[in-house]
Amino acid sequence: MITTKNCVTRLSRYKNALNRFKSLGFVKVFSDNLADAVGVTSSQVRKDFSIFGISGNKKGGYKVDELVEKINSILGKDEIQKVVLVGAGHMGKALLKYKGFEKEGMKIVACFDIDPTKLNREAIIPILPAKEMKDFVQVQQIKVGIIAVPEASAQSALDQMLEAGIKGVLNFAPITLRGAEDTVVNNINIELELENVIYYVNALEKAKQTQ
Repeated sequence: MITTKNCVTRLSRYKNALNRFKSLGFVKVFSDNLADAVGVTSSQVRKDFSIFGISGNKKGGYKVDELVEKINSILGKDEIQKVVLVGAGHMGKALLKYKGFEKEGMKIVACFDIDPTKLNREAIIPILPAKEMKDFVQVQQIKVGIIAVPEASAQSALDQMLEAGIKGVLNFAPITLRGAEDTVVNNINIELELENVIYYVNALEKAKQTQ
C-alpha cells in the first residue's frame, strides 16, 4: 500500500508523541491527546490510523505500548534496518557519530568514499572504497542509503547506489536528485531550510516594526 509522504511523516510524529506519553506514565491515550501533541485534528489522527488498519476504542482509547508496536511494524522498525552512507567528509563523519539512529531501529553499517586518505577498515563503522559498495550492499541485502557528498559528486553517488540495489536514499547534498520509478529519494537541503527560517524570522521582525 502506497501512502502519502505527509501521512507517513505524521505516523512518525505520532510514535514520538507516544514515547513521550509513555515516559510520563501514560498507559492509554486518545486521539485528542495525539492530535494536541502533533498539531493536527483528532479526526486526522483517526483517518491516518484507519489507512493502516489501526483501530481504537472511542471510550477506551489506544493502549500506548500496543500502538507503538503497531506503528514500529508499519514503519519497518520492528527489526534493525541496515543503512550505508556515501561520503566521509564533515557531514558524513557527523552522521557516523550520531547515536540516535539505533534508538530508532536504524544502523549505519558502512561508509564509502573515493578519497583513499579517508578510508579506515578498522573503524567501528568501516570506511571503505566506493568501488566495494555494490558487493557489500548485495551481500548484506541493504536497501537504504544516505548521500553526504559535495553537489558535484551527488548524482554519481546516487547512480552507484541504485546500481548496487539500493531502493531508498536520503540525500544531504545541496542538489535535488531523482531516482528511478521504483526507488525513493528524499532530498534534504540544509542551506535552503536555514534560508527559509532566516526569511521568516526577518519577516516577523519587519512586521513588528510596522505595527
